[in-house]
Amino acid sequence: MIIAQISDTHIALDTPDARRRIEDFEDTVADINALDPAPDVVVHTGDIVQNGRPDEYAQAAATLAKLHAPVYVMVGNKDDRPNLREAFSGCEYLSRRSGFVDYAIEDYPVRLIALDTLNPDSKKGDFCEQRFRNLHDLIGSDTSKPVAVFMHHPPFEVTVGPDLRHFDVVETMLRLRRALQQSGRVVVVFSGHVHRSVTGSVGSIPGWVMASIATTLRKGEYPENVRARPIYQIHRFDPQWGFTTESRVVISSPEEPHDGDRSGWSTQDARL
Repeated sequence: MIIAQISDTHIALDTPDARRRIEDFEDTVADINALDPAPDVVVHTGDIVQNGRPDEYAQAAATLAKLHAPVYVMVGNKDDRPNLREAFSGCEYLSRRSGFVDYAIEDYPVRLIALDTLNPDSKKGDFCEQRFRNLHDLIGSDTSKPVAVFMHHPPFEVTVGPDLRHFDVVETMLRLRRALQQSGRVVVVFSGHVHRSVTGSVGSIPGWVMASIATTLRKGEYPENVRARPIYQIHRFDPQWGFTTESRVVISSPEEPHDGDRSGWSTQDARL
């Protein structure tokens, strides 16, 4: 199974770099569509738009609609739940029975569980009692497959950047970590939010955080020939070996070869 992950596109229509953010998003979608072999799914781990506005979501939804593979979205701290649901109202996985954007995808050899860590009042994550119950039910509904969890805020300490922890309350993050470990079936956690590529862990569960698709917002140091090119992640799952993750630099023009060449820059690879 192949999963393409994108995150933190922050689509805006009234910022100085608004056109650049849209182009980064569109170039990433085009690159994913050109992959061979093609991904089975694409997951967007939140901060789809900058201000949660319907017009921003209309632009983002139009770009995501160009993807050939099925697309699953979730909320980040910049997203608005009602407007996101409206923009993606045709997506059956976005159940309206819950006030949160959390769900499980059951169609693949590994279950994909999306968690809603949005706190509308802050940039950091939250996970209330209702969401803990939802997580318990989501994990417990099928005990036959391993689970990959996707959430916007990383549930572990990020030792680079200005903030060590990305949840409002440390105990909430610790309790979420315990809940993820409890079943023994969660095999990896994928996140976004910090706009840079880092790794961490939830106990024995490896975690991976991907950089922002928006190159004007991306953090970290990059070679000059990569700074203007979006980077996304490809996760491959093998039932025997588990997950491997690759950070892929988007091809910048149709004339460039699409054979994995990254113009001399070695991406980070990790077996998860």
